[in-house]
Amino acid sequence: MDFYHLLLSGLDRIYAWVWGPVLLILIMAIGIYLTIALKGLQIRYLPYALKLAFGRQHIGEGKGDISHFASLMTALAATIGIGNIAGVATAVTVGGFGAIFWMWVTALVGMAIKYAEAILAVKYRTVDANGEMCGGPMYFIEKGLGWKWLAICFAFFGAIGAFGGGNMLQANSVADVMQSMFSISPWWTGIIIALLTGLTILGGIQSIGKVASYLVPFMGIFYIAGALVILIARFEYIPHAFSMIFSSAFSGQAAFGGFLGAGVMLGIQVGISRGLMSSEAGLGTASIAAAAAKTDLPGRQALVSMTGCFLATIIMCGATALVLGVTDVVGSVGETGKLINGATLTLNAFNSVFSWGGYVVTIGIVLFAFTTLLGWAYYGEKCVEYLLGIKSIPYYRALFTLIIIPGAVLELDIVWKISDICNGLMAFPNLIGICCLASVVIVETKAFLQVLKAENAVQ
Repeated sequence: MDFYHLLLSGLDRIYAWVWGPVLLILIMAIGIYLTIALKGLQIRYLPYALKLAFGRQHIGEGKGDISHFASLMTALAATIGIGNIAGVATAVTVGGFGAIFWMWVTALVGMAIKYAEAILAVKYRTVDANGEMCGGPMYFIEKGLGWKWLAICFAFFGAIGAFGGGNMLQANSVADVMQSMFSISPWWTGIIIALLTGLTILGGIQSIGKVASYLVPFMGIFYIAGALVILIARFEYIPHAFSMIFSSAFSGQAAFGGFLGAGVMLGIQVGISRGLMSSEAGLGTASIAAAAAKTDLPGRQALVSMTGCFLATIIMCGATALVLGVTDVVGSVGETGKLINGATLTLNAFNSVFSWGGYVVTIGIVLFAFTTLLGWAYYGEKCVEYLLGIKSIPYYRALFTLIIIPGAVLELDIVWKISDICNGLMAFPNLIGICCLASVVIVETKAFLQVLKAENAVQ
């Protein structure tokens, strides 16, 4: 075995340990605890949270760099990505349709974690020399617990993840799609994306938030609309799709076509892991964007932030899952006899009903990847600023922009692995911080809910 394959094998073992049962159980346990401690707040206050995020009222605006909406869109820019297209298809192929049910359950539990991350991020945020808000796990770990070494660990892994999964892998995915669909050279794709990204991140969070506020709603509505057209055309199969999702969650799924079948435990494991990856609950990254929001109370922005889980996993991933369910493409094999999986399976599902369906998926991949790149540009910037100081920001932005070009051109198997490992390693400091500061979350929440009751009484 040569060095390259030896390295990949070693990274695979590290990945299996990092994203193994310990992390998955830890995230779910903390999420369930917070759900109980907060009395199901993420469900009870979801309508208000959505109204706060998407409504035109300006109640609750205070110190900050961007609006509630722009903060949520920046977080969603990084969260809604290729995983909502390819990740769902992989979850169904490996774990059966029951995996989707467990993805949804994970999202509901994850909403409590995202709420806690955001409330701590806003409470412990600070202002840098440029007058911009800085917050996130590295700040609430240091200021809330005094454990600077653990805060440095989060920022270090976050910076590496930003260059890998948040940058090179996104550029590579767009380049692959543009080459296969339109025969555009990866070099040109990389250069164009680098120019667009550089122009956007030059203006910092204000510019990123503004672009995200336009692009994220457009791409979300565009993809959901395409999925709805498919579902309307095959509406008679929708009950069967839901039946597969709920029944397979508790009984497993038998083999059919090229699909090998999946047991209940495999469906749970795949559903939880994919649910966490699609929503990024527990990673702590979304709280970095939450800290930049204009808000008077930490709880108000925390409610807005938690809707990201609902929108990214329950709505977006749910749309992909239902399209897969009504089009009967799961279990199909390609020309080589191998089981079709990932983005190709989703593309085939859309194409099976309308000839233009594949373009919905293609445009979705391009937009999802580009906005993910922008969101992670901000996350990485704040991690690097925490580690190296404010003077490092111009150098970071230049490097982040330039590295897009090789990312679009090169084979990135090793980058994939390292990035996934770093994402998992980010979760541990974040979850430790949330666990140790859970009492602060509960106290802040009680105070916030009292304010809400007073506001409702006045109204």
